[in-house]
Amino acid sequence: MHEAASSPASQRWRPLAAVGAALPLLLLWDASGLDLPLARWFATPEGFPLQYDPFLKGWMHEGARQLGWVVLALLITCIWRPMGALKQLARSERAWMIGTIVLSLLAVVAIKGISRTSCPWDLTEFGGTAQYVSHWAWGVQDGGGGHCFPAGHASTGFAFMALAVWLRAVSPRAGAWTWGIVLLAGCVLGWTQQVRGAHFLSHTLWTAWFCWSTPRKAPCRRPSS
Repeated sequence: MHEAASSPASQRWRPLAAVGAALPLLLLWDASGLDLPLARWFATPEGFPLQYDPFLKGWMHEGARQLGWVVLALLITCIWRPMGALKQLARSERAWMIGTIVLSLLAVVAIKGISRTSCPWDLTEFGGTAQYVSHWAWGVQDGGGGHCFPAGHASTGFAFMALAVWLRAVSPRAGAWTWGIVLLAGCVLGWTQQVRGAHFLSHTLWTAWFCWSTPRKAPCRRPSS
């Protein structure tokens, strides 16, 4: 008995099925109400001691964000001058890939723009002026500045999921390495902002999901190796 090869149609549906399967897990975390207890691990009634830590604020926040823009700029140049496994993609495919990365970033920015959820460091429990309100309480003011959901900084890493998806289609090894780096970067950057009091864990998890679920079109071809 031989194993039937997966059709292009089934390959296209697999990522959507994975995105759909992750959604209940996210909703379950939100329903657990563990965001606030987890934030208390890193806070005192006066605030978050690591909020202004030079390494976390300077290198892991500002520095990582600038590095993300540099990586995006390099990928844009690859539309015309590709490197490595990207050479196996057509110019139009590389342009589509970059467009998806940018779309992921814009999606997070757009949601943050309309969000009324404030950051943990804005809460009265941690020395601020806002009351804790779930990000699902749409239209409800919490008394803070808002615009803190989802985690924009984590998108500096997670937005490059599109790069991993496209590389995996032509080079499983390059795709696997890229997936690992992208996920690690997003999680580390999200955790950095969490210990500083800038975001709850749910903010980072939803950022990953938004970037993962951004519409994309991967090439239907057999990878080289």
